[in-house]
Amino acid sequence: MKVIGVFLKLIGSVVKTAILLAICVSILFVVYKGNQPMQVSQAPKGMTYFEFMADRIDAAKTVQPSRCGWGMMASLAVLGPIYSVVYTDVGIHPDGALARGTANDPDIPKDVAGAKWYDIPEIWWNTVERLSWTMLGKPAAHGCKFRQVLQQSLDEYNNFVIIIREKHVEHCILQRSSRKMSTIGIH
Repeated sequence: MKVIGVFLKLIGSVVKTAILLAICVSILFVVYKGNQPMQVSQAPKGMTYFEFMADRIDAAKTVQPSRCGWGMMASLAVLGPIYSVVYTDVGIHPDGALARGTANDPDIPKDVAGAKWYDIPEIWWNTVERLSWTMLGKPAAHGCKFRQVLQQSLDEYNNFVIIIREKHVEHCILQRSSRKMSTIGIH
């Protein structure tokens, strides 16, 4: 009986560790891909997913009525994960039961039928980007009209990062020179 209890504890520990590892790897994947340039052709060149979302959050603040902008953000947060998984599955299994019950959509991945398991995260991420762009970045003829995605915000962000880096280097140089001055008696 003791052996069975130890065995069940071991299995429980392995399952908990596997789940924790899967969650950590998933978070790292999203952080890594979110900081890479988007693969959506209409997105400004070099814009990352996180920069795009920051721009869309800023745009949601200016949309009138304001509930419209935040409603689009909420619908992306709620429906985006579901649609991205469904669309990825439909793209990989175009003859499956889920595909037969899903309407045709340009955000469904093309030419990925029968993809290997290790290609699925990349396919899923590209689907997330396309869905996000469709919901928040594409100019809308009806409903919630966000302003255009700003290339300027990307340039401002990059300039801001460069200024911070320069000030950090300048600060480090000043610290080093003040240490040298204090060692030779100059204050």
